[in-house]
Amino acid sequence: MRIQASSVFPLFGLFLVLGVISGCASAYEKSVGGNPAREYTRVFFTDLRLAKSAVNEALRSFRKDDSTNEEGGFYVTQYQDNTALRNSIDSLAGGNAYLKARFRLRVTVSGGKFNGLDSVRVSVRKEQLVERDVLEGERPIETDGVEEQTLLYRIGRLVAIQKKIERSVEQKAGDDSFLREMETSP
Repeated sequence: MRIQASSVFPLFGLFLVLGVISGCASAYEKSVGGNPAREYTRVFFTDLRLAKSAVNEALRSFRKDDSTNEEGGFYVTQYQDNTALRNSIDSLAGGNAYLKARFRLRVTVSGGKFNGLDSVRVSVRKEQLVERDVLEGERPIETDGVEEQTLLYRIGRLVAIQKKIERSVEQKAGDDSFLREMETSP
């Protein structure tokens, strides 16, 4: 079976045009400062109660904003100053120093089912604002994703630890009932 050249060239041209358009759109978005915040998502096979408790534990070192709705699964932290960290990291890369840098995290927790199992989707987005010049004001910049990935990893570990604790408690309760049955049987 041979592929004709006349059927390949229109598809190649279409993919080339779409690639150029998307590349130009992302370059324009970066130059204007469109939406630099990326959302990192992970799905955990657990119940919603356990996931929310893990998110609360993982965000314990942050102060929560007034717009946080724990029952709805929406967490927003207050802005934290990270000017010194941004200046030390960007000075190694040869970037300009910042007058002010701050960030906050938005975490969304939503429950559902996957192949009949309880699952929870946790999404984390970091909003990083920096000010390089007094006249410029604060501008959002794209994050490197380390903070978001670290938070998702920590939530995953907390979920795994809590599930292991619950399993061992259930196993102990099952063992105690077996021992009681053995004592009462003749």
